[in-house]
Amino acid sequence: MALDGRVAIVTGGATGIGYAIARRFLHDGAKVVIADINERAGAEAARDLSEFGEARFVHANVAEKLDVHNLLASALDAFSDVDILVNNAGIVHKAGFLDLDVADFQRVLDINLKGAFLCGQAVAQHMVEKIRQGGSAGTIINMSSVNAEFALADQVGYSVSKGGLKQLTKVMALALAPYGIRVNAIGPGSIMTELLHAVANDPAARNTILSRTPLGRIGEPKEIASIAAFLASDDASYMTGQTVYADGGRLALNYVVPVRNDED
Repeated sequence: MALDGRVAIVTGGATGIGYAIARRFLHDGAKVVIADINERAGAEAARDLSEFGEARFVHANVAEKLDVHNLLASALDAFSDVDILVNNAGIVHKAGFLDLDVADFQRVLDINLKGAFLCGQAVAQHMVEKIRQGGSAGTIINMSSVNAEFALADQVGYSVSKGGLKQLTKVMALALAPYGIRVNAIGPGSIMTELLHAVANDPAARNTILSRTPLGRIGEPKEIASIAAFLASDDASYMTGQTVYADGGRLALNYVVPVRNDED
């Protein structure tokens, strides 16, 4: 299997895209540590995923350096190594620019951007030390968004954090290239996670999503997981510093498209 014998940490792995990535990694032979701030969901995810392979849950707030330190220590204690990091943890706060509270803005940046920096730095330090001792290089995958390319006026912190994450991916890739450590990102469009279910069940909101999606459908978490599996594997051995967008064609579009009425 493509990831046989490797150890992965997936932050925000209790639900949604993170859960799908953890499941795919297990299917491909990896051992997985799920990190999440939701203790109940994280424990349930680890229990459910254990039927596919070795999975552990660690409670962690990625914006806290001590939590990140303990997360890495727990992964090493459980599996003795870390070969793959997926910085997937992220939050959204909806508010207009003129009304956005600075604390809410900071909270989104702390989780989405600072968290990726803290986890990336800690895991990279481990990987570099391993390489110096004759071990193999690893890979880091950041979960970006189409919002790294365009902005939403009522999601200020999210848009800013994803733009910063795109640049952080490039910086990390350049800094870690001499060690053979690859760093890439994935930029999803509209994906059917728990967060999007409520929106997708509103006909007007669904039409808005589909009108800007040339493929005419909402993506599935497993489709993002397949990209993560590729980037984590040796098949992507010459890729670093890149953001792979999976958005149904949205970024290529400068207009809206007709939405098919399934009742017709």
